[in-house]
Amino acid sequence: MSNDDIYLRTAFDLLDRNRDGRVTANELQFMLKNLGINVRDEIINDLIREASHSGNGLINEAEFLQWVGRIQALRDEQHQQQQQEENASKPDELDDVTQDLIAAFRVFDRDGNGFITRDELQTAMEMIGEPLTETQLTQLLAIADLDQDGRIDYEEFTKLLL
Repeated sequence: MSNDDIYLRTAFDLLDRNRDGRVTANELQFMLKNLGINVRDEIINDLIREASHSGNGLINEAEFLQWVGRIQALRDEQHQQQQQEENASKPDELDDVTQDLIAAFRVFDRDGNGFITRDELQTAMEMIGEPLTETQLTQLLAIADLDQDGRIDYEEFTKLLL
């Protein structure tokens, strides 16, 4: 099992609030709202419908892992296109996704110093109703803290979520 699989399973467990092995639209919406990311119900329902092979409005762990894999592949493709387009023009205004990510980062960065520490991550997860065990906290930091300085900066945070 790769580290990515472990982290994705941890993410699935965080979304699956009632621990029934399935993620509902309400569970996904709850987590996003607590991160300060407001997404219309119709979009959440579309995301769930896209990810759920059974069409029952629920995502099991296997479907979640496949869905994230597709998103990562699309993200990589989009990133390559953006790098090519960036040379042509750079937008002056922040887009909605960037603004949402900044808002979510601020939820975690309690002291506003531009970094999320282990304690801040733990506090924020407790605040949104998703307390982490020490093991989960260590796993999440291991994947997010790319430069291994013991804290998560904005760039690392966005790479974790996008």
